[in-house]
Amino acid sequence: MIHTNDITGLILAGGRGSRMGGVDKGLQNYQGMPMALHALMRLAPQVGDTMINANRNLAAYEAMGVAVWPDNLPDFAGPLAGLAAGLERCETAYLVTVPCDCPRFPLDLVQRLAQALTEQDADIAMAATQQDGKLRTQPVFCLMKTSLLSSLLEFLHSGQRKIDIWTAQHHCIDVTFEDAQAFAGANTLAELQQLS
Repeated sequence: MIHTNDITGLILAGGRGSRMGGVDKGLQNYQGMPMALHALMRLAPQVGDTMINANRNLAAYEAMGVAVWPDNLPDFAGPLAGLAAGLERCETAYLVTVPCDCPRFPLDLVQRLAQALTEQDADIAMAATQQDGKLRTQPVFCLMKTSLLSSLLEFLHSGQRKIDIWTAQHHCIDVTFEDAQAFAGANTLAELQQLS
């Protein structure tokens, strides 16, 4: 079994927020606190160390009390660029990622991903939910071995950006969570209001 202290948690807050009118999603208020802070408070007890990937308003994220790392690639290159920034700074054998705009993800997320990763000897364990009778993966909720860094950098430097194409190159497993609502995110201001 993977020990909690061997896992670093990374909150992905490096996007443009284009569907939310260009605002910084992680800093939008949900129940009186920035969404990224909700994510941090849910993730921190599940891992040994935490950090945030952000590309703007770095001081606001640093005020949350953890290390903040921007992408090494220009132009908001997407979640994989944030993942690469996290893997490059990760000092543990495993990295788990969650997005900044899903403030209610499961409190046993990391434990269940870690258990499945170990049992199936996988490289990546990804959360999934059943929606309308179909299994829907949640690719930004994933636990991976930090040894995948070189593969990810090679993929990004070849100009590719799609997370599912990269994860498909490795032994990636889906871990099904029953409560799809726990993974509800706020990509738009309307969705943020629905969360409350």
